[in-house]
Amino acid sequence: MLLSLLLQVVNSVGLAVMGAGIGAGLTILGAGLGIGRIGGSAMEAIGRQPSATDNIRGVMIIAAALIEGVALFGVIAGILAMFV
Repeated sequence: MLLSLLLQVVNSVGLAVMGAGIGAGLTILGAGLGIGRIGGSAMEAIGRQPSATDNIRGVMIIAAALIEGVALFGVIAGILAMFV
């Protein structure tokens, strides 16, 4: 009885750690894809309107920084879930 209960706890902790790792990985993957799309779209916009390069670059950097900040929170939450 006690052994089966302990095995259930060990298995659920293992699954929780695996889920946290997968969640952190998906966060990084999503952030990378998002920043890549921002960069690609910014290059297309600069190609279409070279005179607006400074404005486009500024907006691109701000958007990429916001995505990176959200990704950092996601990774920290995943790492914390592994150890809590």
